Amino acid sequence: MDTVCRLRAMASLCRQTAAHHPDRSWKLLAEAEYWEHLANGALRDHSCTSAFPLPAIGEDANTTRSAQSMAA
Repeated sequence: MDTVCRLRAMASLCRQTAAHHPDRSWKLLAEAEYWEHLANGALRDHSCTSAFPLPAIGEDANTTRSAQSMAA
């Protein structure tokens, strides 16, 4: 989880820098998207290896449980 926090901090830093440097904002915002992408991947990897995986972003926990019971 520490990795996810560090990656999100990098994304935040890029966004803050973009706000202060409008001439380079397009590049910095693209870099922020890259760091967020890495953070989401790290979070997904962490949740897949934990004992109780978290539902994916946008999924309802109840929907996930009912879908799993239907598949069984």
